[in-house]
Amino acid sequence: MTEPLAVVEPAKTTRLWVLAGSAVLVASVIVAVTIGPAEISITDVWRSIASNLCLGEGRCLSDVFGLESLPRLRDAMVWDVRLPRVLTAAAVGGGLAICGMVMQSLTRNPLADPYLLGLSSGASLGAVSVLLLGLSVAGVAVAQPVAAFGGAMAALALTLLLTTAAGRGTLSPARTVLAGLAVGQLAAAATSFVIFWSVRGDQAREVLAWLMGSIAGATWASVAVALGATLVIGTALAFTGRTLDAFAFGDTAAAALGVNVQRTRWTLLIGVAVLTGALVSQSGSIGFIGLVIPHAVRLLVGAQHRALLPLCALAGASILVWADTLARTVFAPRELPVGILTAALGAPVFAALLLRNRSVK
Repeated sequence: MTEPLAVVEPAKTTRLWVLAGSAVLVASVIVAVTIGPAEISITDVWRSIASNLCLGEGRCLSDVFGLESLPRLRDAMVWDVRLPRVLTAAAVGGGLAICGMVMQSLTRNPLADPYLLGLSSGASLGAVSVLLLGLSVAGVAVAQPVAAFGGAMAALALTLLLTTAAGRGTLSPARTVLAGLAVGQLAAAATSFVIFWSVRGDQAREVLAWLMGSIAGATWASVAVALGATLVIGTALAFTGRTLDAFAFGDTAAAALGVNVQRTRWTLLIGVAVLTGALVSQSGSIGFIGLVIPHAVRLLVGAQHRALLPLCALAGASILVWADTLARTVFAPRELPVGILTAALGAPVFAALLLRNRSVK
């Protein structure tokens, strides 16, 4: 008599995937910091972190564990250059993947991504305007990340205004998509005009790097913005799994299950927009992460959003960490904008996913 096969509960399977994804992310961050022109060991990374994390009264972790500090140059290489960049990449990748998952569920559109509301084009217009025109408010120069975030929020406001005007106060998935496309094209045209009218000499390289998506030059301020936004807003979005499961059956079914459809859609769209705007302000427009990751994760854990959302965050974070590592090392000493690499890798992966599911109509 054969023993029955053990059945693993879905919740237990999800926990296992989350634990595995968390381990992969931590390992990816540590190893990525060691990769570059100068040789840095994992021990060096730990020593740098320990010597810069202090507990108060002048005592740092290095004192607690009895570790010697790194030479100043190597410590600066880890703490001031590589670690902020890797952590920013992880935060941006995780946040974009969550936003893509939520947008695909809210709009019931498998081609939706975080930039569907015109946010990327609005952020690009704000950033390029600062780079080329030197905008200021009350005589104070506007920082590029602030202008990018402001442009993204302006695009959101225009998209929602256009959607509600066309729908007489209601937000429908189809109108939201169409309004986002219209606003995105308008902002893209304005960005092209600013570039055509104002770009001079070496400014073109800086503008192109931002438009293509780049995490080069990330600082601890970038980490604070990207990681803070992902932890606060991304975590809140990750707890909406049950609500997004209800939206999968349509607005009528969601309302029958007790969901306030319009209020919930407004709240989630604004949350996605604010998170995307914060991320884009630090990294530029990095494509395909928010589009491909949700589809890939669905193949692993199915369609339940309580499992999809945290796993999308972990997968997006790990993949962008490695994509950015490749972008800064493959053609060294030259560096690719990471958006080029994510598009080059994401397009064939997405095509493979389509072919794998070609029987689904």
